Amino acid sequence: MNLWLNRLASPVPAGPATPADLARYELESAGIRAVLQEDPSMGDAYRIDPQEDGLFRLAGGKTGLLYAAYRLITAQLCGESILSPLSDAPKYALRMINCWDNMDGSVERGYSGRSLFFENGRVSYSAERIKTLGRLLASAGLNVLCVNNVNVHDPAQRLLEDYLPDLAALADLFRPFGIRLMVSVDFSQPMRHGIPTADPLSPDVRNWWKETAAGVYAAVPDLAGFLVKADSEGRPGPFTYGRNHADGANMLAEALRPFGGYVVWRCFVYNCRQDWRDTATDRPKAAWEHYAFLDGAFADNVILQVKHGPFDFQVREPLSPLLLGMKQTNMAMELQLAQEYTGHQIDLYTMIPMWKELFEELPADSIMSVAAVSNLGNDENYTGHPLAAVNLYTYGLLAWNPETDAEAAVTRWTRLTYGFCSAEERSLVSLLLSSRRTYEKYTAPLGIGWMVNPHDHYGPNPSGYEYDLWGTYHKANREAVGIDRTHAGTGYLDQYPEEIRHKYEDPDTCPDLYLLFYHRLPYTFRMKDGRTLIQRIYDDHFEGLEETRALSAALSRLPFPEPDASVIRERMNRQLYNAREWCDIINTFFFRLSGIPDEKGRKIYD
Repeated sequence: MNLWLNRLASPVPAGPATPADLARYELESAGIRAVLQEDPSMGDAYRIDPQEDGLFRLAGGKTGLLYAAYRLITAQLCGESILSPLSDAPKYALRMINCWDNMDGSVERGYSGRSLFFENGRVSYSAERIKTLGRLLASAGLNVLCVNNVNVHDPAQRLLEDYLPDLAALADLFRPFGIRLMVSVDFSQPMRHGIPTADPLSPDVRNWWKETAAGVYAAVPDLAGFLVKADSEGRPGPFTYGRNHADGANMLAEALRPFGGYVVWRCFVYNCRQDWRDTATDRPKAAWEHYAFLDGAFADNVILQVKHGPFDFQVREPLSPLLLGMKQTNMAMELQLAQEYTGHQIDLYTMIPMWKELFEELPADSIMSVAAVSNLGNDENYTGHPLAAVNLYTYGLLAWNPETDAEAAVTRWTRLTYGFCSAEERSLVSLLLSSRRTYEKYTAPLGIGWMVNPHDHYGPNPSGYEYDLWGTYHKANREAVGIDRTHAGTGYLDQYPEEIRHKYEDPDTCPDLYLLFYHRLPYTFRMKDGRTLIQRIYDDHFEGLEETRALSAALSRLPFPEPDASVIRERMNRQLYNAREWCDIINTFFFRLSGIPDEKGRKIYD
């Protein structure tokens, strides 16, 4: 099992009770001489001052000292020297992982085995694996872990009730790593206790949540708060009672406020029973329509958690307009480590290039937190594909500092995990950084999404969702493909500020990779480089397949240790099959519609 920081000589400790104590232990175990000065006012921030004779002076809050310790250990393992004073502090106070684990041990959209936290309807875990996970998350700068699925299934409601002592014991294991737990809650939970309603304005409901919160915080005093999915995909919420989302979120915020807890309220709300004949409803518009008018109406301990794009973690989506438009509300951007639409942790897909594009679109201080849907499971390597761990690590670095350089972050992970020679390291870093674009080429053409097999979302099915209820249509016919989302079409683009509307509203100037997200175009449309749209689709898919073959060959030449080598080889064989299926099926689909052959005469099936 190869994980970053695995080269630390000592096992994860059992004794230290605080992050500062753990920092001392980790530094001593790594052979690093340091004097630690705790300053509670510094929180997560830290300062490292190198002294003579290899001594370091560290200042920081309890958690800041731990982050400083891991920064020093990382530098040591990477062969870097810290020769001058170094100060650092995170951009975002809450750097969250959302686990979609169910208490039966399954993981919704999980591709790394079963749950690390639950089995057979109970809290169940290996303490040693939890401590290893704590070390990994803390060393990447992450500090909040929501342990259960946002789709709260029975008996997960009992985490706030009968299983509260078990939740507290789990929190005790994570606490020395500076990691606070969060719990997904069922909005209708009071109705399990004889209250006939979950109306957020009902005094009985409000009192039940206040009493429940008091009991939860007596057991887990540093709980980060509650995560809520309401009025979405069948989940209960305030709409049932004629209330809005501010009413629902503020009711829970009132219950958590005495304890310093947050309500993290997911904004993934849309009509999931749409008639495909309905051309007026455009699913990407839904988040804005449900929330933008409530800007300023949410309590100060409510955070709206918004998926980074307006759809659902597709291979390429624009930044959600909601992240740009609610300036009087606490916002968090939600990413997805779990590769639901990006290869199931079978196909290689390094995410940091995509995330960097998103952060570059965000104005300064437009969000206060970040969250990512977990790619964790109880597989030996925690992330299914050994190379998928790069996504967990680099997410942590970006959550700490969104200006982190992508190549530097991937290089650090590679060096920590494998310790290759410089040529091998450069090769792996290059392969990882290019993997996202390769996957995009053989799957989603120019901003079109959802051409996947329904339900499991792996492999090509260009019409799988075309007549379904989820509002995910590309409307390809024999003449054209794509949705017009300009002012003349669905009006989705009107939700953005003027400078963004101007960037995308003209198909002649719209960036190629977003072209079919914003525009409906004929196959004969001329791209900026002179190719027709249909030829660009063919070329991208053939190129993606060839790049996958080259990726497989290059990975086979790298000296991965076992068991990583065997797992990588097995998953790469599956990716090769998948890439060919995508290439042939998507190209054939568009050839049969358009009747336009490939200009280069490559094999397309008729």
